[in-house]
Amino acid sequence: MLRFAILALAALSSVTAFSIAPAGSRQTSLRATGFEEVGGQFWDPLELSKLGKNIDTFPNMFPDKQFLQEAEIKHGRMSMLAWTGVWATCNTGMGLGMHIPGYPVEPDFTKAFAAFSAAEPTTTAAILLFISIAEGESVGWTGDNWRGMSTKVSGDLGLDFLGLKGKLSQEKLDRYKIVELKNGRAAMIAMASLFAWKSIPGSVPLMDIFTGQV
Repeated sequence: MLRFAILALAALSSVTAFSIAPAGSRQTSLRATGFEEVGGQFWDPLELSKLGKNIDTFPNMFPDKQFLQEAEIKHGRMSMLAWTGVWATCNTGMGLGMHIPGYPVEPDFTKAFAAFSAAEPTTTAAILLFISIAEGESVGWTGDNWRGMSTKVSGDLGLDFLGLKGKLSQEKLDRYKIVELKNGRAAMIAMASLFAWKSIPGSVPLMDIFTGQV
């Protein structure tokens, strides 16, 4: 019963995150910042994003906010993919138990990539090539992002081959950016909890329930 309740809450939160905003909230969504929970203002109580301006011992000693925003979006995307992969392949508890026939099976997600690489070196090389291309596009802007001189929109890799963004209103596009940002933050916390759970048994009780170990 407890497992069902947790799964229902997770499904409900997912639906809420991607639901269309009501007509009365259009003006608010246009001003969405991703920090609505803290008054809509950029939340940086330690002013880490301003280190380069507050501490000028050496030029460009600390990254600009542009660099930090790009890094947050990138790591959020990686964490969402990682969490989805762990959940989809987990064959215990609430895991989906999905598996591509013919590929190696490794229950421990911390060892899965090594097992896959050993069994499928060609496929692994293709995956790494794709990652390097996507990463290379981002690295090309790193210097300008670090100095706060970039003209690139954070997180925009220019990979909209189907022209999906052009079919969205500016309001929806802005909202989806916030949805991605918040889900990415949640996924980063989720992946951190996974590694803590693997390193320190019992440190994340919900994961014991999720994987059916209680």
